[in-house]
Amino acid sequence: MKKFLNCKIDLSKRVFIPRIETEFWVKKALKDCKLQIARVKLKKPKFLDIFSGSGCIGIAILKNIKESHVDFVDIDENAVEQIRINLKLNRISSKRYRIIKSDIFEKVKRKYDFIFANPPYVAKERLKEVQESVKKLEPKISWYGGRGGLKYIKKFLKEAKNHLKRNGIIFMEIDPLQREDVEKILKKENYKNFKFYKDQFKKIRWVKIWE
Repeated sequence: MKKFLNCKIDLSKRVFIPRIETEFWVKKALKDCKLQIARVKLKKPKFLDIFSGSGCIGIAILKNIKESHVDFVDIDENAVEQIRINLKLNRISSKRYRIIKSDIFEKVKRKYDFIFANPPYVAKERLKEVQESVKKLEPKISWYGGRGGLKYIKKFLKEAKNHLKRNGIIFMEIDPLQREDVEKILKKENYKNFKFYKDQFKKIRWVKIWE
């Protein structure tokens, strides 16, 4: 069991373990969401938590933003089961969420006001740096991102704009060493507005993308 913001997160299905860096940026992003909801007078904001893992991000959204609805997306069956467990553990009404087993956007048909993504981004070139505990306890599918760690980031950014509503915002976690590559991908995919932010350790950790 782990705490993530004000949520209890069970990890019995051996999914990706939530990191404190993720908790840091999600807290900041939720503040941004609240400001945007007030600014554009959104009644029932729709969120996507993609590459969900334990579901910690989506559950934090549901617990911190009133009237929110979250779609959880992950390809791993264990993650899907873990999300169900954690939603029950946090007493979230089933009317407020959907769980979709999908390879990124393959089975996702909706558009969203906000998209939160924590894709697998450990680079092939940096596998030697991965702690043994991570290799033992967490499925490789949840953290390994191929060459440059960009395999899933590229796929995600290619499609994400098609699932964003007007005035929508995307928040995505990255490896600090990926900033330049991610910026190139964003420009290639015609994203006009984006900004990189640092985590509590002063390392570039997430990017905010908006219309």
